[in-house]
Amino acid sequence: MEWLNYHHLLYFWTVVREGSIAQACKQLRLAQPTISAQLHSLEDQLGEKLLQRSGRKLVLTEIGRLVYGFADEIFTLGRELTDTLKGRPSGRPIRFRVGITDAMPKLIVHRLLEPAMRLPQPVHLICREGKTQQLLAELMTHGLDLVLADAPAGPEVRIRAFNHLLGECGIQIFGTARLADRLKKGFPKSLNGAPMLLPTAGTALRRSLDQWFDEQSIRPHIVGEMEDSALVKAFGATGAGVFAAPSVIEKEIRRQFGVRSLGRIEGVRERFYAVSVERKLKNPAVIAISESARSELFA
Repeated sequence: MEWLNYHHLLYFWTVVREGSIAQACKQLRLAQPTISAQLHSLEDQLGEKLLQRSGRKLVLTEIGRLVYGFADEIFTLGRELTDTLKGRPSGRPIRFRVGITDAMPKLIVHRLLEPAMRLPQPVHLICREGKTQQLLAELMTHGLDLVLADAPAGPEVRIRAFNHLLGECGIQIFGTARLADRLKKGFPKSLNGAPMLLPTAGTALRRSLDQWFDEQSIRPHIVGEMEDSALVKAFGATGAGVFAAPSVIEKEIRRQFGVRSLGRIEGVRERFYAVSVERKLKNPAVIAISESARSELFA
């Protein structure tokens, strides 16, 4: 049987967690050549490159992210074992790692994830935001348990991923009181020439809005395009322009950003997906999210 050298794995885990070999040396009280040699030994044993240079920094390779994920679970469990034997309560939480695509409205994300935090067993939630392709790559290497997205993973994705529709809702246009007073009359035709903040091209919502504008012969004056939906709302709250957002979070948007609803865009829907490597959901946190989304949030 081939045994893994856990000392070498510990050095690798510490380097990644501390951010550099120099910091790991201080933590482990070892010389830099010693740790460097042990890292090379681990790579030789695994037959894979785990770290690579990017300028002055060491960054994880794709395989490195996979190995680090397992190492993190191994040494976290080891600490809990020690705590338990010493009489300290462990209360081991479920580690739940979620990837969130840029276009996902943060208020929706909060509502989706909240049921997972109410499980009987404590949950340690880790959220990472990024581009869809990057997050799906981490999902493939088990660096993430789930990806929340506003569009399903398409056939061009080179991983075995399954799309679970959480729900869908209508879209409303929001703006400050000044803009709402001016544009509410004659809505939606009043959006023609109105200052508008939009998600960037390529997102599902932007494609739907562009199609709807064409069908209605409406040409808003686009004052900004942003990937982060929270940034769109922040600019909208200052009166920079009106913006589109899901109807299921209307109350939260009005309360948090002090804006009003001009009206609903008929025929435009936004859908939200949980993307996983499981055809049938098994993770209790994912099941809680899915069931709550369908029975409450999007019911």
